Amino acid sequence: MSDVPVQPQPKKPAGRTILASTIAKIYTSEIADKVKSLGYAPKIVGLLANGDPAALMYANWTSKTCNELGFDYELVHCDKQQLENKLIKANQDNSINGIMVYFPVFGDNQDQYLQQLISPEKDVEGLNYLYYKNLYHNIRFLDPPTNRKKSILPCTPLAIVKILEYLGIYNKILPYGNRLYGKKIMVVNRSEIVGRPLAALLANDGATVYSVDINNIQQFTRGDDLSEQKHKVIDLDSATASIDNLAPTCDVIITGVPSDHYKFDSQLVTNGTTIVNFSSARNFNDDIKLKAALYVPSIGKVTIAMLLRNLLRLIENNQI
Repeated sequence: MSDVPVQPQPKKPAGRTILASTIAKIYTSEIADKVKSLGYAPKIVGLLANGDPAALMYANWTSKTCNELGFDYELVHCDKQQLENKLIKANQDNSINGIMVYFPVFGDNQDQYLQQLISPEKDVEGLNYLYYKNLYHNIRFLDPPTNRKKSILPCTPLAIVKILEYLGIYNKILPYGNRLYGKKIMVVNRSEIVGRPLAALLANDGATVYSVDINNIQQFTRGDDLSEQKHKVIDLDSATASIDNLAPTCDVIITGVPSDHYKFDSQLVTNGTTIVNFSSARNFNDDIKLKAALYVPSIGKVTIAMLLRNLLRLIENNQI
């Protein structure tokens, strides 16, 4: 009796890796056209007061993109003790349209003070208290009831929203403001610059968001008052809620842990999940490509595009 040959098992097809540069191209032509219509090169100043190689790389990307799209970008290196004075002078300089700072600088509450020191009229990163208040209360304009001046959104959370729109996570059949209804999203980062505002934005659009940090997991959902759509937050019971049991239920997992030593466990990812990493470090091993339907390993170029869109919006608002 002859042996029956063993049929090789078909390999599971890998998901698609989507590069940030591909998504950013959607916005760059629009940005370049708007700059041409201004008739001058808007000036943006980046203040670098730390020795972070990732910050310098981001600054170089920003400079390159600005030059390509018709902006005037100036990178200013300074000692962190000089940063406050540099910011004040940039606020007062009428030739400067936008200001950004590469954080962290001091790594404590002093950074929050420096964020608020940037004039709202020049805050291209959208970190000013005025913009955060509007974000958390789901207020989209600066001048109700006329609603001519759109509020600025923090550029990195906004970039992630635009990426999810590109990937089809937002359901365009549903009404605007409800297009994440039924989606479960995990955000592994709760910083005040990215993680927490991102969780609020996603919840305001209808998602259930599990916000993870080193201390606990919080659940962000839209509030009960649908007319205002303010999000609400609850602390989940650590005895019953963990990454191990929540991650497999999620449609999207977004990570932003700034450490080369941190890796999200790919075994917790359900086949077909969408994965986005916004940390400068890679938070996933290569095997995530076999689990994720769509994988975006970095978002920097989309963030820069959103930063420049914010700058153009600031210019428009200041002309009204």
